[in-house]
Amino acid sequence: MTWWSAIRFFHVTAAALWVGGQLTISLVLLPLARRMLAGEQCAQVAREVGRRFGIFTGAVFLPVQISTGVAMAWHKGVTWASLVQPGYGRILGAKLLLFGAVIAVAGVHGWASSRHPSFARAMAIASLIGSVGIVLVATALPST
Repeated sequence: MTWWSAIRFFHVTAAALWVGGQLTISLVLLPLARRMLAGEQCAQVAREVGRRFGIFTGAVFLPVQISTGVAMAWHKGVTWASLVQPGYGRILGAKLLLFGAVIAVAGVHGWASSRHPSFARAMAIASLIGSVGIVLVATALPST
């Protein structure tokens, strides 16, 4: 086990927690809350879960993903120019673009959650789909 294996472990673990958290909230917690709680109670639980998940994202997920991602890219010799080159660079570039889009959509979801619930739900679904897309793109990255 090398230092770089540990960095990759933290990167993958943080991503798994974030995507897994989105899936758990969307597929387990919110459907259960909708079925068991009255309208305002359900909305309050959803807001609080979203707020806490947003804090987790800002305090843990983003710093870990960005710092470990930059470290791994530096270690592999990735440059801005290589992000458009075929192979590893282009796949990583696509992953980064999708990551940026997902973070932006998640931010819009957070903003819209108390103002425009239907729009917020659409943004949550888009963020979840994009997050799964990031995982799929990441699996295409060559290991060397």
